[in-house]
Amino acid sequence: MLSRQILNASRVASKRVIAPATQSSVRTFKTVQSQQNAEEIKAGKVLTVTYKDGVRQEVEIPVEQNSGPVAPPGADDKKAAIPLDKSILGQLNPTMSKFTLPGKVAVVTGGGRGLGFNMAQALAEVGVRGIAIMDVQQKVGEEAARELSEQTGVDVRFYQVDVRDGSAINQAVGDIVDHYGQIDILLNSAGIADSNIKAETYDTEMFRRLIDINLTGAFLVAQSVGKQMIASKNGGSIILVASMSGSIVNYPQEQSCYNASKAGVIQLTKSLATEWARHGIRVNSISPGYMDTALNRVPALDAQKKIWIENTPQKRLGAVDDLNNLAVYLASPASAFMTGSNCIIDGGYTLW
Repeated sequence: MLSRQILNASRVASKRVIAPATQSSVRTFKTVQSQQNAEEIKAGKVLTVTYKDGVRQEVEIPVEQNSGPVAPPGADDKKAAIPLDKSILGQLNPTMSKFTLPGKVAVVTGGGRGLGFNMAQALAEVGVRGIAIMDVQQKVGEEAARELSEQTGVDVRFYQVDVRDGSAINQAVGDIVDHYGQIDILLNSAGIADSNIKAETYDTEMFRRLIDINLTGAFLVAQSVGKQMIASKNGGSIILVASMSGSIVNYPQEQSCYNASKAGVIQLTKSLATEWARHGIRVNSISPGYMDTALNRVPALDAQKKIWIENTPQKRLGAVDDLNNLAVYLASPASAFMTGSNCIIDGGYTLW
């Protein structure tokens, strides 16, 4: 993979050890509303809801992801980020250099764990100088920021934010700009999924909650960061994580609300891309297929996962870092003429 090739060269060029980040590099910014929302999540655990035959099942997944009702993480789950040695930048040819992000600042929502954290690692590996992780879960987010900063030496800060809370988002974005001086990249990975619920029995409050997080939340974060990018007159790249579910109807699970929310994210991407192109802001979306994440390692999903794999031409689920290079590409100058695109990365699932 491209980012690994750059990083291997970087590792050979210099074997210097990055000093651990100081405690001051990891800070928590809260509002009353976001703190109240965070209290819904028990300390050290992530409450995950799945449905089987319309019956709600709550599963508590330990933050450490190495015990409880889910399988131990695969090798890719715990890959350490390898910092890009700045001395190698001048040695890269023009093509390779376009895939690096020296001096840039990124905001990653839902970056406390899973796909969001892995994509944050990838951005750190290609040279960003600062990463702001937004997540509703304080302990998870603080640990993620500390870990990433220690791995790479990048200035990583955590901001406790619920993406449904517009005032909390605006406060955090303002604080990010005050600290870093700019925002160049937004990667919105925050989202939830409810599935195996028949449309005729779907609770309306649950429907509103999912739409508020997946779609309205994506808009609120993009709006707040977009305003800063417009004001800076420096442009930027906004990447919204959608899903192949925004373009197809999944089988065998019923998930009308989730599908609708991700279809909305795809259309939001296209709309923002056309409105903000004149400001030098590019907006693209990533639509993953079925991914092998900790949240999918729930016994209730075992039978469905067999169907997902069988219907995927590559005969596997996506690895947690399969999205990394795409995220780097969309964030970097390598995709300078690309906006409004929905990039499906699903092992070929949507081809059948």
